[in-house]
Amino acid sequence: QDPETMGLGLVAMSLAVLSANALTIARQTPSRLRAARSYSRRTLLATAASDNHFDYLVIGGGSGGIASARRVAQWGKKAAVVEKSALGGTCVNVGCVPKKVMFNAAMVNEMLHASQHYGFTGVMEGAKFDWNTIKQSRDAYIARLNGIYGNNMANNDVTVISGLAAFSGPNSVQVGDETYTADHITIAVGGRTKMPDIPGIEHCLDSDGFFLLEEQPKRVAVIGAGYIAVELAGIFQALDSETSLFVRGERALRRFDSMLSETLDSEMKKAGMKVVPNSTPASVEKAEDGSLTLKLENGDEHGPFDAIIMAVGRQPLVDPLQLDKAGVTTNEGGYIQVDEFQNTATKGVYALGDVCGNIELTPMAIAAGRRLGDRLFGDHSTSKADYDMVPTVVFSHPTIGTIGLTEEEAKAKHGEDNVRVYKSTFTNLFYGPWQMPPEDKPKTAMKLVCLGAEEKVIGLHTIGMGSDELLQGFGVAMKMGATKADFDSCIAIHPTAAEEMVTMAPWGLKDGPKPQ
Repeated sequence: QDPETMGLGLVAMSLAVLSANALTIARQTPSRLRAARSYSRRTLLATAASDNHFDYLVIGGGSGGIASARRVAQWGKKAAVVEKSALGGTCVNVGCVPKKVMFNAAMVNEMLHASQHYGFTGVMEGAKFDWNTIKQSRDAYIARLNGIYGNNMANNDVTVISGLAAFSGPNSVQVGDETYTADHITIAVGGRTKMPDIPGIEHCLDSDGFFLLEEQPKRVAVIGAGYIAVELAGIFQALDSETSLFVRGERALRRFDSMLSETLDSEMKKAGMKVVPNSTPASVEKAEDGSLTLKLENGDEHGPFDAIIMAVGRQPLVDPLQLDKAGVTTNEGGYIQVDEFQNTATKGVYALGDVCGNIELTPMAIAAGRRLGDRLFGDHSTSKADYDMVPTVVFSHPTIGTIGLTEEEAKAKHGEDNVRVYKSTFTNLFYGPWQMPPEDKPKTAMKLVCLGAEEKVIGLHTIGMGSDELLQGFGVAMKMGATKADFDSCIAIHPTAAEEMVTMAPWGLKDGPKPQ
């Protein structure tokens, strides 16, 4: 047969088969049709349930939650992250990263002013800073980071669920109209800013609002005594805004080592910042021209200001979660209660990061998230984050680096006779050529807090240029249990500020005279 005839024959045969099948289906009994439809519905429901069930589900798409979910996915498990806004959490969007961009902008301005001391002339003539330009560049950078977080999770096959999550049971959460279940659920929602309940608070910005500013306020008040307050105040001051910092106690960072808080207080004032101690805001008034006046509880009034920033603390973002439906408990401050393995009161539900209130730092949350993933799915039954000897930096002006116990904490814990303290205050070589009285030059201060006869270093504190970058390596040494003798045995890198840490007097003399 020719190909055309064969083709027509195949078509006729196919039509005959289809007709026979149709006749067979038509002869099926109604019960068999109902059974077939029922089977199809069960298959669809089972598929939907499977799509909405995970081995591991994280509520909160911040750095800690994402790190934990990706770690679990790398162990070959099905993981998901629920996030209601931009990926990356506080750190990426309204915290560490955009803050450091603004710190860098302020540092550039400091270097421009310093250039005259190194022979550069005319640098500041005609130089202008445009706040909105750096804001747009900063926002574009953050948007890029948001995309990188999303791509990283896609590369690890982590499902991203957009929306606000709330528990509907111990192993289930509701996101919009969908219910998702998981064998293990981790809460990593972080925190939110606090605002004082005072008249006129609607005229103020919180620390998140700092990143929404389209223009630089020329007269600004920052309320708060923690690291966020001093960081924001330092940025404004270094960018030539007329800046006032209002603190509740005698000075800012009062929970840090006294050397750090005292030196920072002195250096901020030396830079021209107005620091107002013993200040509790009572109200804020807005004038017709838009300027703001701050009234304190003691009756004093300050202003006018173009902006007032409230940086009075943060609190855990637990209200929308409906924790009671999962049996998860919180303490008086609203922080979720967990043990050393991040377990909550409910089996299969965990919490990590700022929502727990224990060392609220992004790298700490990342470490806790990864360790938790290893413990649950990686056959590492004792894996847990180490919350001891955690280094931290304050991007104030000047910067601060600190790890371990303060001098005050060490003496209270171990007894004054068992603690030996080494200190050094000096002028960084960068300021050496500056033609001004030595006492007017910015200072660097360092301290080692040592314990017992072996002089194990249990506290290390530094403030001054470069303190942020020098701390990481010393943190490793302290995690390894370094002693003062170990520090002394390391030959100094000269000339650097960091060399002061390994040359503190009396150098190399364990039984030498006690430093004064």
